Amino acid sequence: MAQRMRLGFDCPVFTVAGTNGKGSTCAMLEAILLEAGFRTGVYTSPHLVRFEERCRIRGESADASELVASFAVVESARGDISLTYFEFTTLAILHVLARAGLDAVVLEVGLGGRLDAVNIIDTDCAIITSIDVDHTELLGHTREQIGLEKAGILRTCRPAIVSDPVPPQSVLDRAREIDADLWLLGRDYNYSGDQQQWAWAGRGRRYAGLAYPALRGANQLINAAGVLAALEAMRPRLPVTAQAVRNGLALVELPGRFQVVPGQPALVLDVAHNPIRPPRWR
Repeated sequence: MAQRMRLGFDCPVFTVAGTNGKGSTCAMLEAILLEAGFRTGVYTSPHLVRFEERCRIRGESADASELVASFAVVESARGDISLTYFEFTTLAILHVLARAGLDAVVLEVGLGGRLDAVNIIDTDCAIITSIDVDHTELLGHTREQIGLEKAGILRTCRPAIVSDPVPPQSVLDRAREIDADLWLLGRDYNYSGDQQQWAWAGRGRRYAGLAYPALRGANQLINAAGVLAALEAMRPRLPVTAQAVRNGLALVELPGRFQVVPGQPALVLDVAHNPIRPPRWR
């Protein structure tokens, strides 16, 4: 289908897989790249209210008319090929993004990685967030099995950012098997912080005195550290300034993720799809 539709990108592509932290990682990448002046497109799923939320171009949801036109292109190209809802809509959104004149694209994996529809696009920088036990009927019943599926987004000689503090061995083995440029938290980059600010250090670059990301949650520094590692790995093609990093992290938003709705009483909106487990690997 990708060949039939001639889908591809002339700009750098980030692909994000994992169990928890994918949405936050995509949102922080987008916010920083936009602050750096790049024309950025993002594909995430699912949507909360309107389908158009799944496709953002330069920070705004895609126009419904553009999506409808791309649906027609997919329908015309598929012939007798049977497509799931996710496959059909992914192809349509990729079609919209590929024609938007972008400088960078961020793609969130829907489920797993190896067989996910997003994986038809070869990534320039893969990011694997924390891995937990999810979708066991499709991905396997252990972190090792699930990690191997998510490692399917990695590509030979291209950056592979792993922000899980204790990743499954299957992820590391796959990265080494294909000679990916593996970035590990605690080895290739790290972070530290106190009650007021935090700092990041990677391969040859440091950021100090950073304000905490606007997104709430105990794991957001882990996600933010992975984002900065990805941006550092892609610096030759997408240089960002320290000010863009600071502004992006301060302004980032992700509806439905520890979102506080003011009022009496105040409401906190959050969502999860995997069992709550003791923090043995976080």
